[in-house]
Amino acid sequence: MNRVRRATATNIAQSWSTIPHVTLFNEADITAVEAMRQREKDRVRSAGGSLTITPILMKIVAAALKAHPKMNASADFTSNEMVLKDYCHLGVAADTDRGLLVPVIRDVDEKSITELAIEVTEVAAQVRDSQLPPERLEGASFTISNLGGLGTGHFTPIINPPEVGILGVGRAVEKPVYVEGLLRPRLMLPLALSFDHRAVDGADGARFLTWIVDALAQPLMLAMGD
Repeated sequence: MNRVRRATATNIAQSWSTIPHVTLFNEADITAVEAMRQREKDRVRSAGGSLTITPILMKIVAAALKAHPKMNASADFTSNEMVLKDYCHLGVAADTDRGLLVPVIRDVDEKSITELAIEVTEVAAQVRDSQLPPERLEGASFTISNLGGLGTGHFTPIINPPEVGILGVGRAVEKPVYVEGLLRPRLMLPLALSFDHRAVDGADGARFLTWIVDALAQPLMLAMGD
């Protein structure tokens, strides 16, 4: 095992054996988001970024964390304290030749989707070239794991402690859905939220995931920025 594999094995085993995971599943209608992404992707590309669903999700998750601060936290069960973060640093799980790495994008709530797309593109290049600084792997307050590009649907992501939650993202699939009484084709995105039940109740997790699903159905609330 290489160093990344050993570290992943240790961290994942500790998380799974010590944290009571609960995973909630839902699907988000991203038909309108995808239309927006198609309209804006050339402009973002000309600015140096790749407009995938990931930077859009990052912006929505950052807003959801502000609305639900219990999810943007870490738990200290030695002193029985919850540490609520006043910043939003998102870990974005990345598959690499060396194994799983989770680069951290800082202050996501203060950046536009275009800025996030550019930064994610730059970080992805650093990961591919094995030039990612070690400090870019530290300090996340919440993590997103997107396996949609590999064809995965729903899955149960494992929490990266000391965070209390992680959002798993699967592959979007077009499905027939009733909209205002009519059956229409809609692009549906599988989402899975795992959270630490010691720190977060099921109702809190459900409200957080529902907030994200509702936001994805209303892309006009997203500001692309320059």
